[in-house]
Amino acid sequence: MHIDPKPITKYPFYLRWVYRRLERRHGQFLLPWYQWGRLPALQILFFLFWARLDGKKSRLDPALRALVQVRVAQLNWCAFCVDFNALNLLKRTNSLEKAGRLEKWRDADEFLPEERLALEYTELICREGVKIPAELMDRLKQTFSDDQIVELTALITFQTMSAKFNAALDIPSQGMCRLPEAP
Repeated sequence: MHIDPKPITKYPFYLRWVYRRLERRHGQFLLPWYQWGRLPALQILFFLFWARLDGKKSRLDPALRALVQVRVAQLNWCAFCVDFNALNLLKRTNSLEKAGRLEKWRDADEFLPEERLALEYTELICREGVKIPAELMDRLKQTFSDDQIVELTALITFQTMSAKFNAALDIPSQGMCRLPEAP
């Protein structure tokens, strides 16, 4: 990590309270929290944004959300994000088979049509300077509602921001979920 964590006592009391709850949930203190916690207001906004995108009110299938997040993490070289989101995918599908084949999803038969479409959209968004073709948006609209497309876009761009943040600060994987090697 490029920036060492501050002692836990140096974070605001309300973040320490949140961190304790999240540590119980995840079984460990996740390293990105140390960095986001240096900007307490943004840390809270980050948590709120994430809770909305990954909560029960989401219009997207939980497994699809996790699959997209793993792919965004791969595209942005975020070891922590791959680790964390692969664990979410495992919890939601009881399998890491698709996660292990994500880098070659175009050649893998096990991906559903809506997953392929979401992954295609994900890869385009993650490239710099790419405009989304009208043809792709038309295909998205045939599969997803307008609200789902907006939410998918928010999820992809939020995960991209998070992955780039973690990768830039060299936040490592924490060994939560190792992906299988691609065949």
